[in-house]
Amino acid sequence: MAIVIKVAALSGSLRKASYHSGLIRAAIELSKGEIEGIEIEFIEISELPMLNTDLEINGTYPPIVEAFRQKILQADSILFASPEYNYSVTALLKNAIDWASRPPNVWAGKAASIVSAGGDFGGGRSHYHLRQIGVYIDLRFINKPEFFLLAFKPPPKFNDDGDLIDEEAKDKLKQVLLSLRAFTLRLQGKTKLEVTLIPRIIVEIS
Repeated sequence: MAIVIKVAALSGSLRKASYHSGLIRAAIELSKGEIEGIEIEFIEISELPMLNTDLEINGTYPPIVEAFRQKILQADSILFASPEYNYSVTALLKNAIDWASRPPNVWAGKAASIVSAGGDFGGGRSHYHLRQIGVYIDLRFINKPEFFLLAFKPPPKFNDDGDLIDEEAKDKLKQVLLSLRAFTLRLQGKTKLEVTLIPRIIVEIS
């Protein structure tokens, strides 16, 4: 059996039919069917208060913030669906990142990947700002494959509800998830363990 990694997925968009939330739903669907060894949880960040250290009392955080921080802490890796606003990440996503980086920083040492959809660059400029942020908070981003989806270029990539319908894009998203899983296991030193477990299971079954 494959070692299972837990992925916390965050969307930087509030729109009801958000393409970025749709990318996360597609990733969850892939994790339940075509990819073994990965569990993805869509983490809600829209209700987090704007970062304000006056809300920190004696080293504790508001319950909604602490619950969010615990979700990140318990995850093995992170999947960011990051829209590009004004060549950068959204305020929504940055706020969540900032709350989880407050002491103790719960992002530190985790593997991460970024997906985006948009216009001429598919949201890609947001990736580079997010990677810069990751340097300071000690996230470890996969380098390849990169996922910039040209959302408005025919054929249609999403339906009216924001669900991903393009099969080529789904395949590329699958490759991102496989890369994230492999990198997470490598960071955790579990790659060799998984390799040794596979033949043992085959022998027992045969």
